[in-house]
Amino acid sequence: MWELFYLTKRNMLLYFRERGAVLMSMLSMLIIIMLMFVFLGDTNVDAVTELLAVLPGHDTSNDEKNAELLCTAWTIGGIIPINAVMVTLTTLSSIIKDKTSGKINSICTSPVSRFVISFSYILAACISSVMICLITAAVSEIYLCVKGMQAFTLAEHIRLFGMILVNSFAYSAVMYPAAILVKSEGAWSGLGMIIGTLVGFLGGIYLPVGQLSQGVANVLSCTPVIYSTAMFRDVMTRTAADITFADAPIEMAERYKNIMGISLEAFGNSVLPGQCVIIVTAAGIFFSLLGTALTTMIKRKDK
Repeated sequence: MWELFYLTKRNMLLYFRERGAVLMSMLSMLIIIMLMFVFLGDTNVDAVTELLAVLPGHDTSNDEKNAELLCTAWTIGGIIPINAVMVTLTTLSSIIKDKTSGKINSICTSPVSRFVISFSYILAACISSVMICLITAAVSEIYLCVKGMQAFTLAEHIRLFGMILVNSFAYSAVMYPAAILVKSEGAWSGLGMIIGTLVGFLGGIYLPVGQLSQGVANVLSCTPVIYSTAMFRDVMTRTAADITFADAPIEMAERYKNIMGISLEAFGNSVLPGQCVIIVTAAGIFFSLLGTALTTMIKRKDK
């Protein structure tokens, strides 16, 4: 147990001590914020305002204010799972550094099981992700409250915390097999650039999933990221959506949620938030087993 504690602590310190790595892990989040609030934010707000303008007796200025709050909550709901992806990816770079520097040989020859060594990398990535995501969620809630939204209820806080745990575990497991297979820091850096570029599209952030073709939407449905963003958006936009569409027909609100990926459909079937949690958890379990199998294979080859 103590071996796991010290190895996990070591791997976390390697991540947090390198400020450049911490900044790079949040680069995708910063790019999304810039795109949404500088370029795409007004487009989304205008779309909601125009949607509500067809209703009689609506105050355009009030609709615009509510729409801005809704779109902000929608954007933030996509940022937290993106952080989970990128933080775990960056934290697991310690595996690559240990392999290229030869430190992994010293670690493996110590009286510690290979399972504990492997699990310490995953656990460090998971805990680091939870910490960053919790900070992101707290800052986001404060910002939303300043903008006029009510604070989340205790039940919503518990749900958010649970979803952060699930996502951090899942993406730590998803990234671990790749970290085992990659041999050089250059290759890992290239993989990070690819994932950092794609993750915004996979999560339906740059383009809402409802605006994509059915074929592309089906491809996104095969990745866990779209389910992660949907579950967070369901919680974070609920209050803002209720206010924005308070006097609108239920069909209008549901149509908006479907277009923006708050209510998700996969291969023609509706996916409930609870089912999104199950899918992301299942992905984490699958890749955990895959990582264990790869570790066992490598161990046999070493012998």
